[in-house]
Amino acid sequence: MFILAAAMLTAVPATPAMAAGEKAPGPLHVEGTQLVDEGGQPVQLRGVSTHGLAWFPEYVNAGCFKQLREWGANVVRLAMYTDEYGGYCNGGDRQALKQLVKDGVAWASEAGMYAIVDWHILSDSDPSIHAQEALAFFDEMSAAFADRDNVLYEICNEPNGGTDWPAVKAYALQVLPVIRDNDPDAVVIVGTPNWCQMVDQAAADPITEYGNVMYALHFYAGTHRDDLRARMEAAAEAGLPIFVSEFGTCDASGNGVVNEEQSDIWIELMDRLGTSYVNWNLSNKDESSAMLKSGCTKTSGFEPEDLSWSGRWVYELLSGEHIPAEPEAEADTPSTGYQTAQGGLQVGVTLVNSWEAEGETYRQYGLTLTDTSGTAREGWIVELAFDGDVTLLDGWNGEYSAQGNVLTVSSKDYNAAIPAGGTVTDVGFIVSGAVLAE
Repeated sequence: MFILAAAMLTAVPATPAMAAGEKAPGPLHVEGTQLVDEGGQPVQLRGVSTHGLAWFPEYVNAGCFKQLREWGANVVRLAMYTDEYGGYCNGGDRQALKQLVKDGVAWASEAGMYAIVDWHILSDSDPSIHAQEALAFFDEMSAAFADRDNVLYEICNEPNGGTDWPAVKAYALQVLPVIRDNDPDAVVIVGTPNWCQMVDQAAADPITEYGNVMYALHFYAGTHRDDLRARMEAAAEAGLPIFVSEFGTCDASGNGVVNEEQSDIWIELMDRLGTSYVNWNLSNKDESSAMLKSGCTKTSGFEPEDLSWSGRWVYELLSGEHIPAEPEAEADTPSTGYQTAQGGLQVGVTLVNSWEAEGETYRQYGLTLTDTSGTAREGWIVELAFDGDVTLLDGWNGEYSAQGNVLTVSSKDYNAAIPAGGTVTDVGFIVSGAVLAE
């Protein structure tokens, strides 16, 4: 729930920005699972991430960062895409992008904030694809920022596809010595497999060769719920220092309805664990996760009417004005126990959310797949029938195709294997139009 009066942005007492001559934020280091300051006191960073610097460079400016600080943010993440067209490794203006990162760090320093330099792999899936470019980039950046105490390095945004933890760890062990040669004590954030969800794998085999290393977990509240929260808490209890360097209030596509109730549950967990977190994203892109309305052309000096639904929620969270949402009644769920043609695979289907937009009804479903055959399998496929033609909007952790009233979901490389009696979760999709037939 949010209620934001027109004067609230200026009425809330501001967290002071750094005055002229004032020292920039002090150095941080990792002790156990926590970020701590020079005196060993726990520090929780809370802030926002830019969208891709190549496409939304205008929000990297002194006025914008100062306003974020006044709202209560103490960190900003500079997201520099790598393989998408226009990104650093795919046609982008490298010198301009590097200068934008340097400018962003300088303006974060002036505002009294920490800055995360984010090597934002996504479509490239495996950080080793552009490892040489990454080594050169982090060598230059860590040399440039060696004297700054407020810079953290995120060396691989979201490893995905078939990229496993040994591959990510091997990449990290190439990048870490490059950064350490220039900046021996900086905090480095390492991504984890499956879009930064498999922190349990990192907890089972952490990097021991270097200190001041944290591990990224990403979530989108409309998609990721109890299963991922349990995985995060178990990894933290096992001693893994986790940094939520990206989260969204909507579903994993960056769109869909803003789920305040699930967002609040995540915030409660992160606050309880002392976990730092960064919201996605600072832009006016026409999607639910953007903090600004698509029609807003301002790059600073934002007013309440400029903020999206998600943006208002984030503002209230940072400023201390947030009131947790009242829990809503559980949505009705369709029948579970569908049997696929392969046999021995039970499919639990849950209606996670539904909403109306522009005359269409959108529904988000989650799947739980359990092997009941008594033997392990190396792949799976599910066919779901709807009561009419179905349009697929988005899907995650599976391969999807829709034809007529049938949606087919099959395994990805990383979740194809199911041991006898085992379960696969975190599979889901969004459709419009038809309803799943019971």
